[in-house]
Amino acid sequence: MRHAKSDWGDQSLSDFERPLNDRGQRAAPLIGGFLRREKLQPQLALSSPAERARQTARLVIEAAGIAGVALRYDERIYEASAAQLQSVIAQIEEDVSVALLIGHNPGFTDLLAALTGEAQHMPTAALAQIALNIEKWSGVSANCGQ
Repeated sequence: MRHAKSDWGDQSLSDFERPLNDRGQRAAPLIGGFLRREKLQPQLALSSPAERARQTARLVIEAAGIAGVALRYDERIYEASAAQLQSVIAQIEEDVSVALLIGHNPGFTDLLAALTGEAQHMPTAALAQIALNIEKWSGVSANCGQ
């Protein structure tokens, strides 16, 4: 998932510190509601530690009703390339069958294309569900998903 829309109003904040704007605060719970309706239950949520991603993660988890999900902030996700994101995925614990990653573009759009072979833009608050044809997370590679 790409983080929801961020606020560019306070120029004194660094990119890392930018929070969600009003639209982002409304959009993130909608994705959580979708997860709930579709009965998508990640056991692990890995988020960029950037403020807008942290807020997105909390709002999605709350709206999805998955308060028991393990939420971890991974600094490698911030400004990550698709290859770096694949490395993060490859290190997910094997007892996790469904994981939710929350981060940024262009890495997430590029990751979607790398894993599925389909070029699709991921706007803010976009969610892509990717089924990986792998036995272990460490087997993640190009074109292993749909």
